[in-house]
Amino acid sequence: MKFERLVAASEAVKQTRSRQQKVEHLAACIAELGAEPSPEGAVVLPAPASEIPPAQERTNLIIGVAYLAGELAQGRVGLGPAAVFANPPASARETGEVSVMDVDRTFEAIAGVKGAGAVRERLRLWSSLLERCTGLEQAYLRHLVVGELRQGALESLVADAVARAAKVSPESVRRALMLSGSLPVIAQAAMTGGEAALSLYRIELFRPLQPMLAQTAETPEAAIEQLGRALFEYKLDGARVQVHKHDDAVRVYTRQLSDVTAAVPEVVELVRGLPSKSLVLDGEVLSLREDGAPEPFQVTMRRFGRKLDVERMRGVQPLHPFFFDILHRDGGDLIDLATTERLAELDAVVPPERRMPRLVSAVAEEAASFFDGALERGHEGMMAKALDASYAAGRRGKAWLKLKSHHTFDLVVLGVEWGSGRRQGWLSNLHLGARDPKGGFVMVGKTFKGLTDALLEWQTKELLEREITRDAYTVYVRPELVVEIALNDVQQSPHYPGGVALRFARVKRYRPDKSPLDADTIDAVRALCAASVATGSTSEPP
Repeated sequence: MKFERLVAASEAVKQTRSRQQKVEHLAACIAELGAEPSPEGAVVLPAPASEIPPAQERTNLIIGVAYLAGELAQGRVGLGPAAVFANPPASARETGEVSVMDVDRTFEAIAGVKGAGAVRERLRLWSSLLERCTGLEQAYLRHLVVGELRQGALESLVADAVARAAKVSPESVRRALMLSGSLPVIAQAAMTGGEAALSLYRIELFRPLQPMLAQTAETPEAAIEQLGRALFEYKLDGARVQVHKHDDAVRVYTRQLSDVTAAVPEVVELVRGLPSKSLVLDGEVLSLREDGAPEPFQVTMRRFGRKLDVERMRGVQPLHPFFFDILHRDGGDLIDLATTERLAELDAVVPPERRMPRLVSAVAEEAASFFDGALERGHEGMMAKALDASYAAGRRGKAWLKLKSHHTFDLVVLGVEWGSGRRQGWLSNLHLGARDPKGGFVMVGKTFKGLTDALLEWQTKELLEREITRDAYTVYVRPELVVEIALNDVQQSPHYPGGVALRFARVKRYRPDKSPLDADTIDAVRALCAASVATGSTSEPP
């Protein structure tokens, strides 16, 4: 397939707000990709796979779906934003001449360049590719290389398009994707093997799954109104972990799926001693003070960055794991079971003192008392979970709700303004974006409050490394850093694209354990605005 056709499908998606039409455009392109003859040696019907295959085994379909979802098969290829956006070709071709596989071969060559003169050679290959492309193709490639196309909403659209093109159920594609983590290989399986191929996917020990995520509820009463009789658990201000065990082998992963086993020996020893041959557990780990109160999140995270001197730090700052879910036990996957059934499996393995404190109730007063107890003990809040829900890895569904004592949103930094006065020379005033479920991020406000000198220095370094472009006052960055923002409420505003603005926003902390896909949505911000207007806690601007 010509790369031009794929870019045209992407442009068509941009031009419509209808999700159905977006899926139709993508599905038509995917069907064409699947009908294209594949290179000799390419995989036809892969066994359940979790990674894009090596170059010689890739198909038009695998590469095309990767590009539609904003992903490079090679990952990072050694081209930074400055190189990608600098010195564009003097002219672009009227019609594209490169194919999807031509583009993949070029990126494979760029990624493989090593040694002296590597930067010059990468730029030569990159410029040569751009010179063969149309203007739209050039723009698409630039955003693809720097990762600006990668976002959860886009992957969700492409997943639904794969289902339509392959004539399989969207649920089958989502479940296989949850277990594989690679949409391109799932597309290959769906298009060549249908439902039967997708059904082969199972939890693979020591390959972490994306964690299940939660939406927000304002009060215990609202949670019960939505869920009915529900499970309530403490929401700890710790680090989310997923722990895999087989015999004596134990690995610990963060919510970003990074392996932190070496930094958390307490967790390894506990899980290794549990009475099961194989396990996958979901939980939180945190540091506690001598009185049992939780340490601040930043203190807990110091342990996760440790590679040296772990034993000494373990004595000074021990970690305490608390598990709240189980996804696999002794050869059986449990993700399709109801919450109550998974809890029974968890209770059979994990001792009570290492389970998350919980309550099952349909009484608002009992839930509110439990919530107050969590806050009195210094914890962040409470979770509410539907009793009949399966474990939807990687999805922020309505079956899990989070409740906090004050309003906070996890937002993405889109840009930052240079400071003045004592902040001269530092990047200070953050441009904050909420995730748009339809794609991209929507700016909802700015803040320079809550930033210490140490944080100003850190964010200046980190944001400059993510710079895309700048003007006289502002540096615009790749939307990669997630920051937790505390605020009083949200008001309607004509000044921002989302029609809402944060009031009295201040930085609570950066969240290195979260990705932009974990950011709160613009719908959640608007919901708080609607609630504030309804209760009279804020007014509409004149």
